[in-house]
Amino acid sequence: MADIQELKRIASQVRRDIIRQVYLSQSGHPGGGLGNADLLVALYFEVMKHDPSFNMEAKDEDVFFLSNGHISPVFYSVLARAGYFPAEELKTFRAIDSRLQGHPTTHEGLPGIRVASGSLGQGVSVAIGMALSKKMNGDDRTVFVLTGDGEQQEGQIWEAALFAPHNKVDNLVLIIDDNGQQIDGPTQEVLELGSFADKYKAFGWDIMRMNGNDMEETVKVLKEAAAKRNGKPTCIVMDTEMGMGVDFMVGTHHWHGKAPDKEQAINALGQLEETLGDFPAEGV
Repeated sequence: MADIQELKRIASQVRRDIIRQVYLSQSGHPGGGLGNADLLVALYFEVMKHDPSFNMEAKDEDVFFLSNGHISPVFYSVLARAGYFPAEELKTFRAIDSRLQGHPTTHEGLPGIRVASGSLGQGVSVAIGMALSKKMNGDDRTVFVLTGDGEQQEGQIWEAALFAPHNKVDNLVLIIDDNGQQIDGPTQEVLELGSFADKYKAFGWDIMRMNGNDMEETVKVLKEAAAKRNGKPTCIVMDTEMGMGVDFMVGTHHWHGKAPDKEQAINALGQLEETLGDFPAEGV
């Protein structure tokens, strides 16, 4: 097992990368990515078997899909820090002709991206397809998919939620980021979602919970989920804080899709330790 403190150090750098990407482009979604940095670091640096040389088939590899693709800065940072492409490329986030668009795309051939995402509600269906493909091909690796809690308001999610248990897709781990925030406000005010655990359990899923901002707990729960093969897909309801790591961004929807100005960026970076070296870029 990787040293938990080292995973925390990587997550701190990832959070710095998020702030700098969004600041440099003056566009993007920092809040959710900051909340999910620990999760993606745990997956890519400890839990998943994966190969940065990258092929779309992912034979004998675990696979991660980002359904809520608007939090792409955290995905790009983790892929870069895990060796999929040079970290220097992070400075091109949302630039014209960059491979690092606001929502992940496949047409530019960015290593680590297997599906275009950001049209909310689609990722669970895609993950089910990959998981079924692995089962048909005798590949016993695990497929992980992350969705936002506001994304659960999409109807396609619930079609997929019915399909996976019926077809015993037990190599699938769905993670719901239950941070209580979406672009227009708190989820309970936009459209009350009730208990994810109760809903998915009623549909036939195995249910787990974890604090997605506690690295040790996150690693432990993800490993337990990945090892299950009991005829049921697994749903992890994950508690996080939007904006985690930056005091003025924590716990509010206001930083769901807003870029910091220079003073705010400097303030945020002052709260996050540089551990792997910042990617080179002017400004911050």
